[in-house]
Amino acid sequence: MRTRVHIVFYSMYGHLYAMAEKVAEGAREIPDTEVILSQVPELVPYAVLEKSGALAARERFSHVPVTEVNDLRKDDAIIFGTPTRFGNMCAQMKNFLDQTGALWAEGALIGKVASVFVGTATQHGGQETTALTFYPPLLHQGMIIVGVPYSETRLTTLDEVTGGSPYGAGTLSGSDGKRQPTQNELAIAKFQGRHVAQIARALKRGRETG
Repeated sequence: MRTRVHIVFYSMYGHLYAMAEKVAEGAREIPDTEVILSQVPELVPYAVLEKSGALAARERFSHVPVTEVNDLRKDDAIIFGTPTRFGNMCAQMKNFLDQTGALWAEGALIGKVASVFVGTATQHGGQETTALTFYPPLLHQGMIIVGVPYSETRLTTLDEVTGGSPYGAGTLSGSDGKRQPTQNELAIAKFQGRHVAQIARALKRGRETG
């Protein structure tokens, strides 16, 4: 009785990919869990990506497959990762979610576990607003929202500037993109993956055993 946890992310320069890998690491700690890592399709023109340096940065996660909406049908839990664009999810992720209308019509995602992690350039760049505005589409799909409880004590650290909130793990890239996820941020991401996988496993077992 394996639980399938799918981590669906978009990453421009690799910060959200690093977080996604840690989320996956945490999910794999739960027995009988299959972890899938994928990215949403790109919308930015190739020439723009090349000029911005994004293509070179993406070399390290070019092996991660691009997902399709119908892939979500197989999942027990879906953990979405998105950078923030003006306090909201990025256009690539919104475009992907906008294509789930057929799944909504069928009720295909009802009862699946959902969670979100995010990234911003600055400390007050909209980590919480991005997570909070991400959740309504998932609730419309009938999904079960899981965040990061305060049993993850790293949420309360005051020793450093750090991402992460009860709504999901988070990281900051800096306005120049040079800052990488800290150990504190990565640890919260790992906790989130483990926590979501644990809940998804319990729900699946409960349903299948009646």
